[in-house]
Amino acid sequence: MSKVKEGDLVRVHYTGKLTDGQVFDSSLNRGEPLEVKLGQGSLIPGFEKGLMDMEPKEKKTIVIPKEEAYGEKRKELFQSVPKSNLPEGLEPEVDMALMATNNDGTEKQLRVAEVNENDIIVDANHPLAGEDLTFELELLEIK
Repeated sequence: MSKVKEGDLVRVHYTGKLTDGQVFDSSLNRGEPLEVKLGQGSLIPGFEKGLMDMEPKEKKTIVIPKEEAYGEKRKELFQSVPKSNLPEGLEPEVDMALMATNNDGTEKQLRVAEVNENDIIVDANHPLAGEDLTFELELLEIK
């Protein structure tokens, strides 16, 4: 039976959990497995590494340290925004998600980290930055 290697197109079901067991994402909830070509940089490094050498129908659980997932939370990605720059009527709350438009027109998701009298502190880190992740994997097929 063949084993997964870089460049393969694979179909895999997965469930991602935080260290406390909370599920943050699962292909099972969508009913469709993830189909991805490996070696293209579209997966976090630890997830891709965990798929290597798996055989079709194989199941396993992997733990991905934050360094091979979304990295540490970076302090330079926290920024103060004056409340006067927020859309009229918006009442910011801690953990509220906001969208910002970059100069090139792309959008970036932000999280409100702190609300002060005249400004808010937004966090542009990936929501899973700073987290070790656990994934339950089931390789369905190598295409």
